[in-house]
Amino acid sequence: MKRIIYTLIALSFVISTVAQQKNASISFNKDVHNFGTFKEEAGIQKYIFNFTNTGSIPLILTNVKASCGCTTPIWTKTPIAPGQKGEISVAFNPKNRPGKFNKTISVTSNSSIPTKVLRITGVVSPREKTLTDLYPQKMGNLRLKSNHLAFTKINNTQSKTDSLEIVNISDSTMTIVFNNVPAHLKLKTIPSKLKPKQKGYIVGTYTASLNKKGGKQDWGFIIDRVVFEINGKSKHKISVSATIQEDFSHYGKKLDKAPNIEFENTTFNFGTIEQGEKISKEFIFTNTGKTDLIIRKIKASCGCTATQPASLIIKPGQTSNIKATFNSRGKRGKQNKTITIITNSPASSSVTLRVRGMVTVPPTGK
Repeated sequence: MKRIIYTLIALSFVISTVAQQKNASISFNKDVHNFGTFKEEAGIQKYIFNFTNTGSIPLILTNVKASCGCTTPIWTKTPIAPGQKGEISVAFNPKNRPGKFNKTISVTSNSSIPTKVLRITGVVSPREKTLTDLYPQKMGNLRLKSNHLAFTKINNTQSKTDSLEIVNISDSTMTIVFNNVPAHLKLKTIPSKLKPKQKGYIVGTYTASLNKKGGKQDWGFIIDRVVFEINGKSKHKISVSATIQEDFSHYGKKLDKAPNIEFENTTFNFGTIEQGEKISKEFIFTNTGKTDLIIRKIKASCGCTATQPASLIIKPGQTSNIKATFNSRGKRGKQNKTITIITNSPASSSVTLRVRGMVTVPPTGK
């Protein structure tokens, strides 16, 4: 009896071993390739990883995926018989990717080891920056680092100066004149006349103070588009932006005496509606602070409107609401509209309310 049991165990082991041997198996000559150091302008670098099916059944590569878009693999897609060879060609694009790189390529197959990871490494020497690289925006014979002068955040009590680098790429002297500049902005070029191939700056001063003459009478993110002329002929445009926020420094350490706005909910999901329908929601809020809450500004994104509360001054403990209405006319698919509320509450001077949902298009003829 024992002999029969031992025989059965041995037989099952042999069957299991034979079954295990009937596998595809992928074996690479090497799984890491170092391109060394090369120049960015050398362009795309390629390498071929060769492999052999060392198993007993055909090998099939089901997927080859690189860790980033800069590496593009091409591989043998037909079944590879036992003992036969295949290849994976890898191309690395160094454009705008100076410095060291270490990229992986995941190879998925029916091999006994289903996923194999290959690796390419190297160092890209950055190419010398051209004038076009350094000043990508072109307006006539003027090149600029950007077409947008961003002042980021400015307190409502201050003025701020910033600049934008420019270069005259022509063979003649250039004069830039700004037209219809809003009162809260001062713009000039330094130097006032740009000689041929000379670099300079557009210098801007933004006055956000509500108390100063010419100060911007607004809150939150503001963008102005200013037209300028080159040598009195060609007209071009740059954008100037700033986010005007309240200066709460006068509170010092007494922030517990400040107003505070608290909403019951800041997000409304209206579910699914048909195109053309309107949906409304009242966002209820309370001044939980110790002094008067002032609503400075209410701004809704496209497709949404928001009504002001009955009073823009809300006493401590008082509750009010802001009604938002979303018009789905001309809209379809997922919607995510916002209403920005700017107040004199230091803890939440800017609150974003969201109106979300899905708009479907009714069948034709409905």
